[in-house]
Amino acid sequence: MSEANPSTPTKEQLKAALKAFKKRLKLTRLDHESRIGRNPLSSGRKSDIVAITPPSDFPAEVWDELVRQGKLKKDRQGTYELVVED
Repeated sequence: MSEANPSTPTKEQLKAALKAFKKRLKLTRLDHESRIGRNPLSSGRKSDIVAITPPSDFPAEVWDELVRQGKLKKDRQGTYELVVED
């Protein structure tokens, strides 16, 4: 049995990173939906934010591995989008 590459993220790192990503995405959407300056005619609408900059607590290798696994999709300019499984 061969050892894992030291730069390869562990399952625990990937799980923690995905959890942190989902939490940041949720908080970003909630913050956007609760803005005072939003148009009153659009109240009650969900946020249309789908991609965010990932938390800096984890290295780029973690985000690249999550993309490779199909859990995230790399968007333009360094943002990532959560892949919705049907």
